[in-house]
Amino acid sequence: MNFNDKLDCDKIKENLLCKRIGTDIVIFSSTSSTNDVAWEYALNENNDGLVIFAEKQSAGRGRNGNRWLDEPGQSLLFSVLLADSDFDAETLSLTCAVAIAEAIDKVGKHQVKIKWPNDIIVNSKKLAGILIESKKIQGRNSFVIGIGINCHQQKEAFDKQIENIATSLDIASGNVCDRISVAKRILVGLDYWLGKIEKNKKMITQQWCSRSVQLNQRIELSYNGKNFIGNCIGIDPQKGLIVQLETGGVRMFDAGHCSIIK
Repeated sequence: MNFNDKLDCDKIKENLLCKRIGTDIVIFSSTSSTNDVAWEYALNENNDGLVIFAEKQSAGRGRNGNRWLDEPGQSLLFSVLLADSDFDAETLSLTCAVAIAEAIDKVGKHQVKIKWPNDIIVNSKKLAGILIESKKIQGRNSFVIGIGINCHQQKEAFDKQIENIATSLDIASGNVCDRISVAKRILVGLDYWLGKIEKNKKMITQQWCSRSVQLNQRIELSYNGKNFIGNCIGIDPQKGLIVQLETGGVRMFDAGHCSIIK
């Protein structure tokens, strides 16, 4: 099927009411990884807020070394550069998840949830993922936020391994989404929430908890090669998931060293 929503810089930037994010946009028909490209731009701090889209990635990546698989024009694949930032990685991760979940809510009136740390879930299936990378560049704390959102895929487009746990905007809504409109909403949402966390981190935690699929649930997770089981009782913006362990005691698990066992 041909879709009339090929990504276009001018269309995305038109009436884009953002202060920081998307002031400049670059679009590639194909690249290895938008995150890798973003790091090249990070050498110049004036590129702060730059957004890099690709219609296809040959080496897109997710958390824990997983690959993000896609076909041209089926997804929204992009990276946002924060060339100089005082945010910590954990808080930034929560904020991006909240921003994207809220934006997708507005696109299709979905009941969007978040699976810790930042998988976006619709109808109990994964719709989008976020990968945040950080580096120290010329004394600046820099971040690249990599985002992948399934848009036009139908069930048969997914690999057999994930066809029962993955979804897309088109599947979830029963309609054909417009990727340009979705991109604009995501960028506006990111811009809004990144501005919010500078003043009120507690608000981010509250918003994240309201969408969590794990809060108050029994979970099993892997941390540095060891498995833990317990009840998720909260989230700390800096330290991660708060778990009441079955073996006794409360422990925090940061996203960088931990994953939920499926």
